[in-house]
Parts: sequence; structure tokens; C-alpha cells
Amino acid sequence: MHLYIWRHSKHFSSWSMLDEPHIHRASYLQADVTVLAPSIEAALALLADNGNWNVEELRRITPEVVPLDEPRIVISHVDG
Repeated sequence: MHLYIWRHSKHFSSWSMLDEPHIHRASYLQADVTVLAPSIEAALALLADNGNWNVEELRRITPEVVPLDEPRIVISHVDG
């Protein structure tokens, strides 16, 4: 199993970034989703079943993949 982590921020969006992904159905400034699954396709299938995530847009972003076979920092986030 792996953790698949997608993050997308629109904090610095501008008109020059019109082709930017929109990964969640709601309006957002920052969206993050982490899925535990055996493969990226299984993770995307879970997100599709959820109904809130735009899977085709998520495919445009390479997720961070965290294997769960050894100790590690899973997530750290600094916003400032």
C-alpha cells in the first residue's frame, strides 16, 4: 500500500494560468487529498467514487507517493 498525495494551490493564480487544474468540484484556494491504496489507479477510482474530486484534473498533477514500508515523515506543510 502507498499514500498518494495530491496538492493544488490557487493562492497565486492569475489570468496567465487559465489552463490550471481544478481538482475539486467546489471553489477553493488550496485543495489537498491523501488516499491509501495499492496503486494510483485504485486511488483515483476511490476519488471518482467519492464524487467531489475531478479525477481527470488530478491526472494532470503528479502525486507525491509515500510507500508505507519504513518510518518517514508523511506530511509537512508550511504556509506563510
